[in-house]
Amino acid sequence: MPQITVDYSTPLADTFDRQGFALALHAMVVETAAAKIEACKTRFRPTEDIVVGAEGVGHEHVHVTLALLPGRTAETKSALTERTLELLKSHVKPLDGLTLHASAEVRDLDPSYQKFVN
Repeated sequence: MPQITVDYSTPLADTFDRQGFALALHAMVVETAAAKIEACKTRFRPTEDIVVGAEGVGHEHVHVTLALLPGRTAETKSALTERTLELLKSHVKPLDGLTLHASAEVRDLDPSYQKFVN
């Protein structure tokens, strides 16, 4: 915990500082949600295709899902999504002529969540 997943459009691969974003995000999650830095794990999943509305081209996206153990308040979750979007602004450079859609959400991990470190 936290388990963080970042889906992003593949054309952003060269303009998205994923390593810098993850490190900044981990520090922010520790500060905002009292997580432990060594527990923060972020994985990035490139997305080949995106369709927005009635348009098949001209759009790119980044969506961040933060999954935490239950117990955070709605205010803490809101602060996490707001701060995540602010971090994205400084780590993703939109491509000329394309609209960037950025979003974030926080969800509770299911009670069945377990882990081990070997």
